[in-house]
Amino acid sequence: MACETSVNMQNQTWNLETSPSLSGKVIIVTGGNTGLGYEAARVFATKGALVILACRSLERAEMAKKKIIAAAPDAQVAIMKLDLGSLSSIDAFAKDFKNKFTRLDTLLNNAGIMTIPYQKTEDGFEKQNGVNHLGHFALTARLFELLIKTPSSRIVNVSSNAHRFGKMDFANYLYEHGKYSKLGSYGRSKLSNLLFTYELARRVEAKHLDIKVLAAHPGVANTELGRYMTQNALTRPLFQLFFKLASTPYVGALPEIRACMDIEAVNGQYYGPSRLKATRRQPVVVESNKASHSLADAATLWILSERLTGVTFNI
Repeated sequence: MACETSVNMQNQTWNLETSPSLSGKVIIVTGGNTGLGYEAARVFATKGALVILACRSLERAEMAKKKIIAAAPDAQVAIMKLDLGSLSSIDAFAKDFKNKFTRLDTLLNNAGIMTIPYQKTEDGFEKQNGVNHLGHFALTARLFELLIKTPSSRIVNVSSNAHRFGKMDFANYLYEHGKYSKLGSYGRSKLSNLLFTYELARRVEAKHLDIKVLAAHPGVANTELGRYMTQNALTRPLFQLFFKLASTPYVGALPEIRACMDIEAVNGQYYGPSRLKATRRQPVVVESNKASHSLADAATLWILSERLTGVTFNI
């Protein structure tokens, strides 16, 4: 489950059904085998795009592919192995993708983990920040050259309103010195997603590149993401109530779908579900908190992310 609220900034009209075809487009969806990622991948495929399900589990990705094609026999869906908790896997994925494809129209950085017990990635990073931010940072950097070469390409990072209780502590970013909190770590990773989005958007504009960098959050959506929250006897009743109130994965995916498809999208925008009664749960432009717009934190996080991943953006 992804749990958050949103502040409506613009009640723009956007209609998925009348959106242009995606024929000829190549789109990567990380974590496209389930939840929000699956719903987004399904929509892109039915709109004519060639969709790459970039997933850790090839078996689950194959199941998702079969479901999409069963509903849309003409859908173009490919599967590629990607473990965002492994820098070597990210490097191998990027090399394999660039060997197979000459364009990348949209990179949807959707995959994520939420409120897990303390764990480390293959490279020794605290896992929530290692997967949710550092993994996607490295992946985006590895594919950035191809995104530059593709006209009107997009990068969309999926955040959460959990960024509002995220706190940056660069002296203990990966909890090397303890003080680990499941929710605190998740909030930090989602704040990192936004700091990264806005910093990359600024750099893209400064270089006059034909790329849009955007972010989105799903609102309260009933997905597998919150499975760890229900394992705690103290929080289980609360989250069972949230599940009853939550939107479907499809509705939760609409903000990221719009961020990927809206031809009127502006670089640096953040999409989430509307809270207005007349358009409730429809995807609109929303605002993130003040901390997510910190220029100093964004610059520091960028430098730290390049150092930790060993990957440098060509920008």
